[in-house]
Amino acid sequence: MSTSESVAPRRSYHHGDLRTALIEAGLALLETRAADDLSLREVARAVGVSATAIYRHFPDKSALMTALAGEGLQRLAAAQRAAQVAAGGGLAGFSATGAAYVRFALANPALFRLIFANPESIKLAPGKPDDDAMTLLRANAALLAEGGGGDAQLIAMQAWAIAHGLAMLMLDGQVPVDDALIDRVVDAGAIAGK
Repeated sequence: MSTSESVAPRRSYHHGDLRTALIEAGLALLETRAADDLSLREVARAVGVSATAIYRHFPDKSALMTALAGEGLQRLAAAQRAAQVAAGGGLAGFSATGAAYVRFALANPALFRLIFANPESIKLAPGKPDDDAMTLLRANAALLAEGGGGDAQLIAMQAWAIAHGLAMLMLDGQVPVDDALIDRVVDAGAIAGK
């Protein structure tokens, strides 16, 4: 075959874990658009596979969105855990997890909205195991309740409602994004009455 007849090698996907690559591509695309604007074809194209290859791992867009939301929830939990450790645990650590929640939402608006638009990714129903973020919230609330004699379940719900509400208000432009305000609003000491 002459040089003029040779064909450039076709780029094909040679990765051991296509499912993970598709999730990573989906997460990267969510940095620039809303989940509703994301298509399976676009995710496949971003990875360099045919549109039909994605169906081996995700039978439909809903399945991909659930996987993206689940990964987002794990990343949220990791951000919260890192913030808690950096704050030294205790009451300051609990407050830091709330602030990290709001800051994660602001840094990842499409992913954050997707997480909470996909109840399949969040295990809140009785009898279902908690995700890492909920486990962290419940553990912090239990410590706070022990120290002050409160209701751990109520403290967890209050803390989550405050952080989630503030995140949504800021994402929707109802409240200006202000780091000092985030820290003051999610202060666990205020929730505990301390």
